[in-house]
Amino acid sequence: MKKFNLFKEIITVDRKNLQEAIDAKKTFGIDINGRVCNEPFTTDDIFIYIGTPNANVALSEALGSKYQVVEDDNRVLIKAFSNWQKIIGFNTTRATYDDTTADGVDEFSTKEMENIGWHAAEFNIKYRTLVELLEEKCDGTLICIEQEDPYQFSGLGFVSNLDNARDTLFNYCQTEVKRLITEDEDFAKESLNDDELEAAEFFKAL
Repeated sequence: MKKFNLFKEIITVDRKNLQEAIDAKKTFGIDINGRVCNEPFTTDDIFIYIGTPNANVALSEALGSKYQVVEDDNRVLIKAFSNWQKIIGFNTTRATYDDTTADGVDEFSTKEMENIGWHAAEFNIKYRTLVELLEEKCDGTLICIEQEDPYQFSGLGFVSNLDNARDTLFNYCQTEVKRLITEDEDFAKESLNDDELEAAEFFKAL
């Protein structure tokens, strides 16, 4: 997955398109690639802005005080990290997973992936392990704020191909559960409890 760190990224928007959207006085969005989007929005959109700007102020002020906006000839350059809390709010419903809280990831947005996460927990396979696998192996975007000193991270993960992500997680868990049953006496087949047995059968590991 590609990391889109709002602390570092500058979003470039076509000035004419942005001005036309503002002048229309209707709700629109600006996605992470700088595209101006009109409603209805799609599940593939990842936004740094959604709203109805004030058309009676300078373009550099129209999006609000939480955005740093610089006009550069035919382009408008936007830094959006100061509005991170609202950006979370209007993107969360489309995200594959939410890694914005101190507790970390505790569920996936699709039923199939959540079933994998739920059953994997019976063999102490953490959501964090599964998320790191998605970020390493799958295409998509992790929109986040991340800084080094002091370290801070909050992110929303958007996987491009959910079927591929499901299969990646399932195959990893199947291999790991088989290994645990074979090598770890705590998970020996004869000592599995009902929930562990159900999970092993779910992963076709017996």
